[in-house]
Order: sequence, then structure tokens, then C-alpha cells
Amino acid sequence: MKTLLLKKEEVRRLIGMTEVIDAVEEAYKAFSSDQVEQPAYIGIHLPSLRGEIDFKLGYYKANEIISMKAHSGGFTSNPAEHGVPNSMGTILLFDARSCALICIMDGSLITGLRTGASGAVSVKALARKNARTIASIGTGNQARMQIRAINEIMKIEEIHAWSRTPETLSKYKTDIEREFGIPVIVASSKKEAVEQADILITTTRGKGELVAADWVKPGTHIVAIGTDQRGKQELDPELFRNAKIIVDSSSQCTEKGETWHPLIKNIITRDDIHGEIGEVLLERKPGRESDDEITIFDSTGMAIQDNTTASKIYQNAIANNVGTFFQFFE
Repeated sequence: MKTLLLKKEEVRRLIGMTEVIDAVEEAYKAFSSDQVEQPAYIGIHLPSLRGEIDFKLGYYKANEIISMKAHSGGFTSNPAEHGVPNSMGTILLFDARSCALICIMDGSLITGLRTGASGAVSVKALARKNARTIASIGTGNQARMQIRAINEIMKIEEIHAWSRTPETLSKYKTDIEREFGIPVIVASSKKEAVEQADILITTTRGKGELVAADWVKPGTHIVAIGTDQRGKQELDPELFRNAKIIVDSSSQCTEKGETWHPLIKNIITRDDIHGEIGEVLLERKPGRESDDEITIFDSTGMAIQDNTTASKIYQNAIANNVGTFFQFFE
């Protein structure tokens, strides 16, 4: 058999955001239906503050595909010193029936796409139907990806944006207004942006000051993206006391996600977690039940999202004769 190699530009051509949103919905439902084997992911922090690399492995029984992703981030000196990006990803797909390697693909774009799609899936399930205004705390690549995804499923009237870096914030405003025609209001403070939000997106990688509980108005839906390891945090734990808490994975979020912080402070117990997003999508648990509820979606990212997204890209590549085959096993 032969193995397919897909480069970044080929991956980019092979899938659109609508397909990714569908793939992520499928992933969440599969995870909450015992169709997935997904060991705890491994994160390694490299010495001398270089950055980190995560390894995520998942098996999806329905498609008989095993996926393994390595994704690095934070290597800020990479472009100048090594001539490679500061964040990189690689995904391997194995046929679970034989464990033969069927595809190697660039995973950098997939991580961004499926993380953006996760926010859109949560907005569909949990935001108020009349939500129109977004606050974006953080204005990097993932903040843009969240807008690309959410824009597929709702009408965004305006975005209030904040970043600790004025240059990044200014570029975000220019890019978003040019790409989508959505007005971006530059907030003078994090508080000012949050107070305007129907939907609050946090993508700061959990390194700055927290979003305070009393800034968040009733009815807000919060998409918490930046916390996926111990030591990261974006939200005041007090926000969880009276919110409806929905997680992507209970095991991950209680150990490594935003939800870990109110748990460790005894603000909530595990019983206060409403459920996993897959359970809401499967209608086993209710989503939003009133316009005054504050809903929090704690997204740590799961291997099964990579699996369903990469599998769809692989299928599209085969159907469209894209990529390069090589003989990996004799």
C-alpha cells in the first residue's frame, strides 16, 4: 500500500469552514456516544522557555481511523533562527484495521480550523438566538479563526476587540473589516469590551489578567479557548458560580481547562458541570434554557476533532486526486 502526503497549501484547498464545523459536531457527538478512544494528551514544555509541544491521539470506531497529532507553539525565535514557523503541526492517519500509515498531512491549519469551528458549534448550541455582538479578548490567529467560523452560522453586527498589544489589535481591526465587512470597535480596556458582549471569546493563551465576573452581563455566552494546560487561565473563577458550564471533555477540562480553577478553589464541584457539548448536541442535556443564563463553553481541544477533520480532508484528497503518494512500507 502507499501513503499519501499532503502539504499545507493542499490541506488549505481541500476543506472549507462549513465542512470543518460539521466534522467538529460529529466529533463531539461521537465522543459522548462512546465511539472514541482518546488517551490523555501529553504536553512537553521545552527548556529555556522555548515553547511547548502537545501530542494528541484518538481512535474513532465509526471511521476506523486512528489519528496522531504533534503540535508545537510558542517558539518565537523559530523564523529568525531556524527558518520555520513559531507554531507547527503534523497529523498522521492510520487505518485501524491494519494500523498501516495511510496519510501524513500538515496539521498547522487543521488545529486552527477545528478550534475555530468548536466556538461556532458552541454558539449554535448555547448562545442566545438574538446574539449579534462579539467581544474578542485576544486578537491573534485563533481570534480571527473564531470569527471566520461563527460568521458561518450567525449574523455578526459588530466586534469589540481588546489586546495588550496595540499593533496586533490594529491589524486585527484592519483584517476583519476587510475580510468580512464587520465593524470592529477598538476597546480601551478589557472591561469595556466584555461589557458589550453577547458572545465573549477569549483566545489569549491564558497568560494575562483575568476577565472579571462582574464585567459579564446576563445572557452572555463565553467561548473559553486559551486554557488547555495547567498554569493557564483567562476567566475569574467566580464566573462559574452561577453559570451553566459546558465542556468539550469532562476529564480534560477538570484537569487542564478553565474549569479546573473554580474546582480547585471549591467555588464549584464536578456535579455543577452541566455536561459535555456532545451531550447537548445529542439532546441528552438541554442547552440554553433562558435569555438570562450565562453559559461557558470550556474548550481544551480533543484528538477526535483532529481525527474527523483530517479524515474528511483525506477523503477529499482521494476524491480530487490531490497530494503525493509514496511507498512507505515494502
